[in-house]
Amino acid sequence: MSDPTNDLSRRGFLAGAPAAIGTAAPAVPIPPPRHASHGIVILIDRNDPHVMGHAISYSANLSKHFASKRQTLPIEVVANGQGIDIFRADRSQLKEPLAAVRQMYPNIAFSMCASSKAIAEAKENITIQLIDGAQLVPFGIGRVAELQMKGWAYIHG
Repeated sequence: MSDPTNDLSRRGFLAGAPAAIGTAAPAVPIPPPRHASHGIVILIDRNDPHVMGHAISYSANLSKHFASKRQTLPIEVVANGQGIDIFRADRSQLKEPLAAVRQMYPNIAFSMCASSKAIAEAKENITIQLIDGAQLVPFGIGRVAELQMKGWAYIHG
């Protein structure tokens, strides 16, 4: 059963609705969005082959999705923290799929956090080489933040 108090408040609102709806409001232009989306950034921050594989699949599928709409959207996969293993020449289990994605979709970029790389190099006492096509950025999370501030969509791998 309905509450009589709620019925009254609804009736009161609906009784005043025709007057409110019939009153013309001044036209106010809707401002454009502050930042239009210019790309997609995908963050990988874990050394988990399942997560890494999904992130690479996301990048390829997003590229295909926008290509089907006749759009080319820049996509950047950023490896940070323990996620840098994806772009390490000595450890990446996805070298071949990454090479294929890079060849098929030139709009996809791969970036590794230089800070995370330096920490890993000091810890392991080695020099880490990157896979072909990967680039260094000073701070992975900083790169993600910069791209988001430019209007890029963010996806966590």
